[in-house]
Amino acid sequence: MSEGSKQTVLAVDDTVANIDVVKGVLAQDYLVQAALSGKMALKIIEKHKPDLILLDIMMPEMDGYEVCKILKSQAETKDIPIVFLTAKSQEDDETKGLALGAVDYITKPISPPILKERVKNHLILQASRNLLTRQNEILEERVLERTSQLSELQDVAMVAMGALAESRDPETGNHIRRTQRYVKVLATEVAKYDKYKAFLTPDVITSLYKSAPLHDIGKVGIEDSILLKPGKLTDEEFEEMKRHTTYGRDALAAAEQSIESADNFLIFAKEIAYSHQEKWDGSGYPEGLSGQDIPLSARIMAVADVYDALISKRVYKPAFSHEKAVSIIMEGKGSHFEPLLVDCFLVIADDFKQVAKDFADKEGEIQ
Repeated sequence: MSEGSKQTVLAVDDTVANIDVVKGVLAQDYLVQAALSGKMALKIIEKHKPDLILLDIMMPEMDGYEVCKILKSQAETKDIPIVFLTAKSQEDDETKGLALGAVDYITKPISPPILKERVKNHLILQASRNLLTRQNEILEERVLERTSQLSELQDVAMVAMGALAESRDPETGNHIRRTQRYVKVLATEVAKYDKYKAFLTPDVITSLYKSAPLHDIGKVGIEDSILLKPGKLTDEEFEEMKRHTTYGRDALAAAEQSIESADNFLIFAKEIAYSHQEKWDGSGYPEGLSGQDIPLSARIMAVADVYDALISKRVYKPAFSHEKAVSIIMEGKGSHFEPLLVDCFLVIADDFKQVAKDFADKEGEIQ
């Protein structure tokens, strides 16, 4: 074995003769460094960590126990195996050394064969521990990578499913991408208030963001003659259009039953799909819920959905300006929308405008 590839053993002892004995036993197989005091040992270790430390206990200024305690208290050195090599042979001394984290306790005078075998065994054990640690790290990295990939696939699937519904209405374009981002921006602002801070954690906001594209998934169940009708719907047609909320909820509920445990994003997706047309004053549909009975996810989605509908061109209306859309949402405070959500919307209205510009269906469409 070449000098550069040898494992390093640091011998710490205030007696030169003892150091020489250790070197005589180990130098053929290992690179043996020496320190004549605890303080010197700490300085050496700070610059170059050895693979194993042979540590005397009885030394001036700083004894071996103190050196061991310091090394075991630091993240950079706590895993270096320490073997006490000492003349202190009492059971209490050995117990104290092992309690401080030493892997072994050898009493002087040294038996060369025993010292060699114990050093070899502890270095093999340490190498095995290091390998296991690295394997665990690699496994964790792979799990995180796979989890990230699954999360990305989930996100793509949600957007694709939402786009499937939106594709039946050619005027909606990037609607799902914009509303998804509006939801995240608004939820982040709402989370600053004590009323919703505990509920709107970062994980919940991420789930809302993922589930938002499915808010109109139920439109796939609406006939084209109704969904694409350019004029005003009849009362009967409007009743059928309102059923898209139920269609969406039922489809998502069926999907949820295919997995062992409910995921937040599916729970929120059901809430949003079913209740985003409810109004704060109880005049919405499908159930005429009011106030806090409407899920928060759906209340947030309602602001995002209405804002985007207002700034987007439809066969029955032109695209309103951002300012006009903000004014209409303000008018809906306490009737269509929860007052606190409108207040939050006003704080970050410029962020909505920027999202609308970034994901405009046509360049320069947002006014």
